[in-house]
Amino acid sequence: MEKWSLMTITVLLALTVRWAVSLGSYSGAGKPPMYGDYEAQRHWQEITYNLPIRQWYFNTSDNNLLYWGLDYPPLTAYHSFVCAYIAKLINPDWVALHTSRGYESQPHKLFMRTTVFVADLLVYIPAVILYCFSLKETSAKKKASTCALCILLYPGLILIDHGHFQYPLSLGLALWAVLCLSHDWDLLGSVAFCLALNYKQMELYHSLPFFCYLLGKCFKKGLKGKGLVLLAKLAGTVLLSFAACWLPFGTDVEQIMQVLRRLFPIDRGLFEACMFSSPTHCPDKVANIWCSLSVLIKIKNVISPRTQLKLSFAVTFLSLLPACIKLTVQPSLRGFKFALVSCALSFFLFSFQVHEKSILLVSVPVCLIINEIPFMATWFLLVSTFSLLPLLLKDGLLLAYAVTTPAFLAVCLASFSILEKTSAEDLQLKAFSLSLKGYMSWFKSFPRIVRSLFLLSLSLMAVLSVLSAAVPPPQSLPDLFPLAVAVVSCLHFLLFLVYFNVVILWDSKNRGQKKMS
Repeated sequence: MEKWSLMTITVLLALTVRWAVSLGSYSGAGKPPMYGDYEAQRHWQEITYNLPIRQWYFNTSDNNLLYWGLDYPPLTAYHSFVCAYIAKLINPDWVALHTSRGYESQPHKLFMRTTVFVADLLVYIPAVILYCFSLKETSAKKKASTCALCILLYPGLILIDHGHFQYPLSLGLALWAVLCLSHDWDLLGSVAFCLALNYKQMELYHSLPFFCYLLGKCFKKGLKGKGLVLLAKLAGTVLLSFAACWLPFGTDVEQIMQVLRRLFPIDRGLFEACMFSSPTHCPDKVANIWCSLSVLIKIKNVISPRTQLKLSFAVTFLSLLPACIKLTVQPSLRGFKFALVSCALSFFLFSFQVHEKSILLVSVPVCLIINEIPFMATWFLLVSTFSLLPLLLKDGLLLAYAVTTPAFLAVCLASFSILEKTSAEDLQLKAFSLSLKGYMSWFKSFPRIVRSLFLLSLSLMAVLSVLSAAVPPPQSLPDLFPLAVAVVSCLHFLLFLVYFNVVILWDSKNRGQKKMS
């Protein structure tokens, strides 16, 4: 009973923080004509409720795709329809075709915020709680609730879901998939991940680790025996899951092709939001390599869109290849979780049309290993939240950012004593340090160096946060601070990518198929 009491307090605290953040502004509030992501979600409810399924993804007189046209997979559309059905019962004006465009009111805001809360309570939060209880090394009552508290108070996800406005369903379903695989429920895990992928196509960031881990398990069991049976079951499960999700669209090839064109608009070029027309102008600043390089090199003016796609694919593939090969050859749950982080970060840094919110696809897997490498995980989660600063400022979420980020750091300091967890062994770098042989003397001062770099990083992020919020930029460089945030964050992420790959490749703690690593 005591462990559930502690966990109940943890969940109530997490919900209180979410509620407090939700009282503030949201994406595009009072900013016509396009408003923001809040309006996008409301508009999808309007479209899915009032139009037949065959028109959801097509440009028609009733569905202008240039105004927040539906560009997520079918499960997002079905979810929008369910929300719209409830909204219609409460107030038909909220989803009235055409006339509801840009609708804003306090009752409607309460309804929309409530739908996010429900998604959190039904999908994301239960997955986090069960995951933390399943961790062997955190099986003690206090440890499980402490781990859950740190994960549930991660500010990046709270600020985007309950501030900016989006649903945590795809990440929650992906968490359920990880939880199932950790208990050897491979078929259920495959279903959960297929649902996540059919809710948001960005779950492709996590697809290769799932594929490589399950394929590695099949190889390990032997492809002439149990492994072949498992492979056939997994293939059948995936096909059936996709067929169920796409069933309403499966009767017409053109319907399927149109949905795919909406999901993957490759003709837009390399940049989703970061379309640099000059080194000083960028509407949305993404902390990946292409946006950072475009400060110096106008990539979109030098390379054609098709070549950009090929270059992006090649660099992304090469960067995630080592982790995927290691996971396939030596499948382990610990390796799987680290590969989720490494591969998602490779996609974020190098892939095609990346949005700044996509860093959450890296952050949630990092949350899963916060008990193993608390220092580096906390550092990464702070940087990921900082990388969202330009978006948060645009949405009027400065106060929420300024409160939740230091609070999260304080919780991690109190829970894990992270400043004392900086040795090579604590950072899972012991095997790597031993391989350096003649350079071992340098590693004696490693903990002090790492702590100094961490404090320097925090100071830099704090200074840039204050400057971004309080100091007007020079007229000749209106995007100076957002660009600085993006470049500084990108440099951090590149170093983290190297670190996570080193941990994976020099892994000396291969725990095989234990229940949970």
